[in-house]
Amino acid sequence: MRLSSLFLRIGVFIIAAFISVLAARATVAVVEDRSVVAVQEELLDQNHEWASVVGDGLQVIIEGEAPSEASRFRAISAAGRIVDASRVIDVMSVVDNAGIAPPEFAIEILRNDSGISLIGLIPADTNREELTNRITRLAGNQPVTDLLEMADYPVPDTWRPSLNFALRALSELERSKISVTATRVSVNAIADSAEEKRRMETSLARNTPDGVAMAVAITAPRPVISPYTTRFVLDDSGARFVACAVDTPEAERMILSAATEAGFEGKANCVNALGVPSRTWGEAVALSIGAIKTLGGGTVTLSDTDVTLEAALGTNETLFERTVGELESSLPDVFALSATLPKPPDASAEGPPQFTATLSPEGAVQLRGRVPDDLVNTTAENFAKAKFGQTNVTMGTRVVEGLPAGWTVRVLAGIEVLSELSNGAVVVEPDLVSVTGNANANTEITSLLIDKLGQSTKVELDVTYVETLDPIAALPTPEECVAQIGVVTEQRKILFDPGSASITSETQPVVDDIAEILQKCPDLRIRIAGYTDSQGREEMNQQLSQQRAEAVLAALRVRRVPVASFEAVGFGEADPIADNETEAGREANRRIEFSLIVPEPIPEETTALEELEATPDEAGE
Repeated sequence: MRLSSLFLRIGVFIIAAFISVLAARATVAVVEDRSVVAVQEELLDQNHEWASVVGDGLQVIIEGEAPSEASRFRAISAAGRIVDASRVIDVMSVVDNAGIAPPEFAIEILRNDSGISLIGLIPADTNREELTNRITRLAGNQPVTDLLEMADYPVPDTWRPSLNFALRALSELERSKISVTATRVSVNAIADSAEEKRRMETSLARNTPDGVAMAVAITAPRPVISPYTTRFVLDDSGARFVACAVDTPEAERMILSAATEAGFEGKANCVNALGVPSRTWGEAVALSIGAIKTLGGGTVTLSDTDVTLEAALGTNETLFERTVGELESSLPDVFALSATLPKPPDASAEGPPQFTATLSPEGAVQLRGRVPDDLVNTTAENFAKAKFGQTNVTMGTRVVEGLPAGWTVRVLAGIEVLSELSNGAVVVEPDLVSVTGNANANTEITSLLIDKLGQSTKVELDVTYVETLDPIAALPTPEECVAQIGVVTEQRKILFDPGSASITSETQPVVDDIAEILQKCPDLRIRIAGYTDSQGREEMNQQLSQQRAEAVLAALRVRRVPVASFEAVGFGEADPIADNETEAGREANRRIEFSLIVPEPIPEETTALEELEATPDEAGE
């Protein structure tokens, strides 16, 4: 019995030991699995997707190819936060850095009233001292902040031309941000005026180095007019604007619509400018022009918030009173109306007093007519010499008494107006100032006279616009205009709604910029070409490209671009510029292109007379 009891106890012990071993192994397996999963999740959370985790008992083995030594160390640290660091086994390798592509050389240049700052990476073989001296010379007395880093990598062939072009642009742009890489220069700048903006864009387009793309965005503030003036005349010579200032395209359309109903034909050349006294300016001008139409003639002048209406001589008094009353009640509250019904002048044997100033194309000035005293005569002579030069003024004036009040101011204003002409004459009378000759624009002349003599001053202008006097007209050639359009559309494409010819709202500013360029490039023959990708039927693609080209043409026409010499042509999927097998390539192929229409040369033909003349020579041979 004792022996049986001993064997029983031994058997129970063996069974218990076997069960304990199985339980221990199961526990180790569970701990191993949980450790592997926890470490793997931690590595993924730390963006170490390249690493994999294997368990071996209680040990955690990390495998994989780390992108850098630092990444390998961070992976070990991450695993050590989950399990004991002594259990982490490192069998990772590190990527060979010899095959890593070199960094891109790039500079960001910022210039404003506070100085010039530079930040970026430049080649190690750059002459740092020469670059610093060049930037310092451009900055003048302003500070230069140099935050450039250097790296020893191969230098692209276009890096130095690109940097030189950027520094040349920086010398012309006092408020700008310029981004430079070996293949691209991006310029964002602010110009003082529209003329300066056009000059900058033309200069940059002419000097872009080969192999370097350029993106230019230059903004210019609108001019400020003071006083803000519009004058409209309706008389026997027809309806016309002597001066026209507008604050918005909507105001311009409203004013031109009223002027057209009053008989105006042609182009108004309204100046879009700042300084408008009220947002209701367009409404006030349109109502005032409508009143002149109702009266059948006269002149209306709006100078800031003052409205001065002068009816034509012989206007019916009842009609005048009714029209003026209706206009006064209709004008926006900020505007004040002053209306005059002129009476027939008294006859005078001697005629009205007169002062005349003439300017020849060669620059010779003659002053003739009446002045009130010797002091005014000397003042007028000295003023003219200051404007036109000491040796260019000839006096033919005479001192008389009884001249109207304010005659001296009118004489000096006439001389100042003459200086706005390239050649012509100014005639000053008590109730009229007549200006004839050649100049760049009329709005400045009218504003000057109203500012000096008051808004009730009657002005007659016969001033011819001379294109050679216009600083804008002489700037761009037709090729430069097309190049400027290319600059605008390089980064901002004209986009359409999918499968249609409707221009998207996001694209409207691009069309606005193109219209602004074309309005300053007259007499162009432009082809607007539409292209699609190769998806869909060829016939449908050709029709869609034609519709889209015509949609762009219509959008430019709405923006008052003279498009009579333009043509819209759809080429469908022809002439792809990228691979139609990729989405990026198809996007590039869906495009609108602008180009000049170059007339084909006329082939020379031998006339019958030339053949007869050639016959004796041929016979002689």
